[in-house]
Amino acid sequence: MQAAKTSGVAVVNGEGLILGRMCSKIAKRLLNGEQIIIVNAEKVIISGKRKSKVAEAHKFLEVGAPDRGPFHSRRPDRIVRKTVRGMVPWAQPKGKLAYKRLKVYLGIPLELKDRPLETIEQANAAKLTGPHFTLGELAVEIGWNKGA
Repeated sequence: MQAAKTSGVAVVNGEGLILGRMCSKIAKRLLNGEQIIIVNAEKVIISGKRKSKVAEAHKFLEVGAPDRGPFHSRRPDRIVRKTVRGMVPWAQPKGKLAYKRLKVYLGIPLELKDRPLETIEQANAAKLTGPHFTLGELAVEIGWNKGA
């Protein structure tokens, strides 16, 4: 892991990292008191066949009444946040405090352009031999409108 802590905040580049592995490492760091910003959320990798993952996502999104919820986000940054939330003890105060220390962005915001970006080697998608695709591609297939 490369150090990229400036002013007490770690900035993690999500590009080319596997979603579940990245989120589990970040959840541990959040519980240890770190403040973390994830950039390039739309470039995070999901392993598996696109067709089956999209079908799985569509089935998940159909749960509940259309006008009363539950409502599930289709934006990649919110999907990453929800994945991390599932890995912290959300029902406990320490989990809620840890979750508040997380920020996730699409692309790289202007205020973070000059900061060095950190990567998580254990979550690198270069190890994947099977099919994989980006979270942005999944989000577009399930209804995310990039322009909005």
